[in-house]
Amino acid sequence: MPKYKGVITTEDRLLASTWDHVHIKLVGTEGESRRKALSTGHFLFKAGSVLKFELDCKKSIGKLVLIELKKNPRLLLPQDPWFPAKVELKSPEGETFLFPIHRWITNKEVQQFREATGTWNLSPNWLLYFLLKCYNIPMLVFVFSLSRMIELKLHRLADCKEKWSSIDAIGKVFRHKQTTLSEYVQQNWMKDSLFGYQFLNGVNPMVIRRCSVLPENFPVTDQMVFLHGGRSLAEEMQSGNIFLCDYKLLDGLKANMVNGKQQYLMAPLVLLHKTPEDQLMPLAIQLKQEPSKDNPIFCPTDSEYDWLLAKMFVRSADFQDHQLISHLLRTHLLAEVFSVSLLRNLPMVHPLYKLLVPHTRYTLQINALARNLLISDSGYFNKFTASGGQAMQTILQRATSSITYTSLCIRDDIKERGLESVPHFYYRDDEQVWPATNHFLGYYYKDDSDVQRDTELQTWVLDIFKHGFLSRPESGMLQKFNTVAELVKFVTMVIFTGSAQHAAVNSGQFDYGSWMPNTPPTLQRPPPTTKGTADERSLLETLPDINVTVHGMAIMWLLSKQSSDFVPLGHYPEEHFSERVPRQHMEIFKGELGLLSALIEARNLNLEIPCTFLDPPFLENSVAI
Repeated sequence: MPKYKGVITTEDRLLASTWDHVHIKLVGTEGESRRKALSTGHFLFKAGSVLKFELDCKKSIGKLVLIELKKNPRLLLPQDPWFPAKVELKSPEGETFLFPIHRWITNKEVQQFREATGTWNLSPNWLLYFLLKCYNIPMLVFVFSLSRMIELKLHRLADCKEKWSSIDAIGKVFRHKQTTLSEYVQQNWMKDSLFGYQFLNGVNPMVIRRCSVLPENFPVTDQMVFLHGGRSLAEEMQSGNIFLCDYKLLDGLKANMVNGKQQYLMAPLVLLHKTPEDQLMPLAIQLKQEPSKDNPIFCPTDSEYDWLLAKMFVRSADFQDHQLISHLLRTHLLAEVFSVSLLRNLPMVHPLYKLLVPHTRYTLQINALARNLLISDSGYFNKFTASGGQAMQTILQRATSSITYTSLCIRDDIKERGLESVPHFYYRDDEQVWPATNHFLGYYYKDDSDVQRDTELQTWVLDIFKHGFLSRPESGMLQKFNTVAELVKFVTMVIFTGSAQHAAVNSGQFDYGSWMPNTPPTLQRPPPTTKGTADERSLLETLPDINVTVHGMAIMWLLSKQSSDFVPLGHYPEEHFSERVPRQHMEIFKGELGLLSALIEARNLNLEIPCTFLDPPFLENSVAI
C-alpha cells in the first residue's frame, strides 16, 4: 500500500498554535486520499512545532497538486485560530512536494492549498479544486490615542479647548517628547530655508514641480520679488530655477467645524527660487486660487507676521494634501487595491502572489482601523482638522479622479515634474530603493507571450484598473500586460508604493509635524485680506486650540512609530518560494539594499538635516502602520 510521509510546520509567531482537531487530504493527478486526522493528542500544534505523519493510500495518486486542511473544535471548546506555515510531503516514489500556507485558518471550512512549484494556469478541471479563501489575520493591536497621550505626558490637556497664550507655552508641552529633528524644526520653523527645504525633503515631496511659465491666476511680477543674483523671473524660469507648489485640489471647499468653531482652509500657490547657493527659498505666496484685491500676494519683504501667517496657511494646506492624498490615498488605499486584487485573482502558488503577498502584510487590517479611528465621523480627522467632514470626501474624490500611473512611478514622476537636476533632493536620490524585479520575473516569464497567456495575471491588473483607477483610460493605468517589461515596471511600482513610498510620506510625521506651528492641522481665523494687519496676537488666535494640538502630536507619534513586529524591505520570513533561483534573487536584492544603506549613511554624515526616510533598514515591507 503506497505510503506518503509528511511534515506539517506551525508558524513560530504569537498565538499561532491551536488545540483544534486537524485533518488532511491529498489530491494527486491520479486520484485522492482519504481524509486523515493529524491531531490525536493534546495541543500538538504549538507555535514553531514540527509534526511528522504518514498517510496510506490504496494506490498511487500520482503527482500531488493539492492538499486540503480541515480544522474542527474539540468537544465543548470554541474555535481556536491556527497559523500553519507549510506542509511537506514525500511520495512513495521519493519525490518531494511543498505546500506553502502562511495564513490563518479560523473556521472549520475545508481549506485548499496548491503545490508550490505548480504552474500558475491550471486546466479548468484542476481549477475547480482551488478556491481562494478569505485572507484572515487577527486584528493588529492598535493602542490608540489615550495611551499615546499618557506616553507623551499630554493627557491632562486632551480636553482643553483654550487658545495658546504664547509660542513659548507650546514649547513647554512639546519638550516632553522630542526627536533630534523635531527639536531642529522647533528652533528653525520660522526660517524661509526650512520652509523651502520641506517641499523637497519633508513628508510631502509630491507637490513641488519646476515652473517654466507662471500660471495666469498667479500674477507675480519682478517688482514684487527679490531674486538673488539680480535676474528677472523670466530669466530664472528659463534657467530652470523657479518652482511652483499648487494646492488647487483644496479650492472651494468649506472647512470643518472644530470645537464648535468654523475653521479655514486655503488653496495656496507658492513660488520658490533655487538660489546660487542651491537653497530653495520662497518668493511669493497667494493663499486663494483667484487673484483679487482681498487676496494679496505675500512676499518675504512683507512684515514679519504677514509673511509668517502666509507660510502657516501654506503649511496647513500641505498637511491636508499630505495626509489625505500623498499618505492615505497614494499609499494606504492604493496598497489596499493591490492587495485585494491579489488575494481574489491570483492563487497562492502563482509567482506574483508569492512575490507580492509579503508586501500586503497588515495592510487591510491597518486600513480598517484607520477607517474606524481616523477618518470615521468620530475619528481624528473629522474632529480636529480643517479638511474633516465633507471636505475630506471631496478631496479624496478629486484626487482619485486625477491620479495617474506616471505619478506612481517615481522616476517618471520626477521627470514629469522637472525635478531631475534640482540639488539636495534626497527623495529622488534615494529612489534606488525602486527594486529590480526583472531577473526574478524573467525566471517565470521567458518572453512576452508568457505574459500574454497568463490569464490570472491579466485579470489581476484589469481588476486594479477598474477599482483603483475607476476604469479611466486617461489615467494611463495599464489594463493588460503585453510585455515582460510592462509587467516588471508595474510590479516594481506595487512594491515601491507599499514599502518605500509609504515610508517616505509616513516616517517623518512626528519629526516635522509634532511642532504644531510648523504643520497646523487646522487654522481658526481667516487669512489677512490686506497687508500690515497681522501681529503676534492675531497669529496665536489663528493657531488651533490646545486639545487639537496635543491630539495631533499623539497621532503623529503613533503613525511614525515602527509596527511592533517590523519586517524591513528585502526580508521575507515566510518561505513562499521553493525554487533556488527566486531565493537567490531575494538574497541579491537584500545585498543591494545593504549597499544603498551604506551610501545613505555616508551621505548623511555631511548633512545638517540627515535624511533617513528611504534608508532600507527603516523601510517596512508593507503598509503596516
